[in-house]
Amino acid sequence: MEDDVSRIKDQPIMVRLKHVVIGAIGLPVVILLGAWIGFFNVGASSGHWKVTAWFLQLAMRSAVRTYALAVDAPKVLDRRGLPAAAGHFARGCAVCHGAPGELRSPAVLRMLPQPPDLALTAGDWTDAQLFRIVKHGIRFTGMPAWPARDRDDEVWAMVAFLRELPKLDAKGFRQLAFGAREATGNEAQPSAPDTLTDCTRCHGSDGEGRGGLVPVLAGQKEAYLFASLQSFAKGDRTSGFMALPVTGLARDEMAALARHFAAQPPIPVDRDQIPAEVVQKGQQIAEAGIPERNVPACSGCHIGSDKNPVYPRLDGQHAAYLEQQLKLFRSESRGGTPFWRIMATAAQRLTDEDIRALSAYFSKRTESPQ
Repeated sequence: MEDDVSRIKDQPIMVRLKHVVIGAIGLPVVILLGAWIGFFNVGASSGHWKVTAWFLQLAMRSAVRTYALAVDAPKVLDRRGLPAAAGHFARGCAVCHGAPGELRSPAVLRMLPQPPDLALTAGDWTDAQLFRIVKHGIRFTGMPAWPARDRDDEVWAMVAFLRELPKLDAKGFRQLAFGAREATGNEAQPSAPDTLTDCTRCHGSDGEGRGGLVPVLAGQKEAYLFASLQSFAKGDRTSGFMALPVTGLARDEMAALARHFAAQPPIPVDRDQIPAEVVQKGQQIAEAGIPERNVPACSGCHIGSDKNPVYPRLDGQHAAYLEQQLKLFRSESRGGTPFWRIMATAAQRLTDEDIRALSAYFSKRTESPQ
């Protein structure tokens, strides 16, 4: 009798467990069946269910917040890359996110999910979270990952620009993205030949280089410029900023661009007040190297008219740009011409102080192009 009572008491529990097991097995089957017969509407003409939209937004924000914990954000964002970042935004981002003074396409406004107006929403995220989004993108949306995964310096430049974006009006955006001379009147695009349009956003039509982190192209060796464009196009040298401009460029167009910038007169651009002892140390390394560390003299490749035409001229280059490139070589994050490993080996034997001194010296040095 007691056994019968016990079985009766246990029966509801057993029934409930049975239902749970059936549900656990059956629910995925029902979902798969619904997907197979096309029950779920994937059309973008209507929005998600409210619960679906809520869940996706929760998952996205939580993931960004969690993964951003591993990002080491600088205390102060470097603003020297703003022109390059603004130029990239104008070329690759504004088409979806809009920009001050530029309306988005009605087709973009029908995207699901709709790309946000970053001038209004960038403030919702921390610097580390913006870095995470820009670098890795967001799945199930049109937000791609950064084209060059090893160029964190470019991603941080984009973060700095996104912090600046809410402060810009239409005129301010055009000036930052295209430069005062290229952004004329009410035009959203600079008045330059088609093959130069993408270049002038960052380098200016005169090749001066807009911002300390953008290289000076004026008076650079034609062979080096041509080889660099080919390297970017092949992916041997990575840069998110350069990925779009070189896409679709024909060989003759690259050659024409190299000729154009090589023909521009060199412009002294670096007027930073640098202590004389720093410049002198850089000169010593450039001319004699560091024998005890097996660092060769820079002059062996970069000074004089008798050097390989694929070795670039460094004279008058932005100090900040040279410093950045040497550090990229040191970490083997920069490729380029077939000789890049020579630079990587030398840079790995340089300290930050050495790199700073060398960059300062060449930024002050002038030499007529050959």
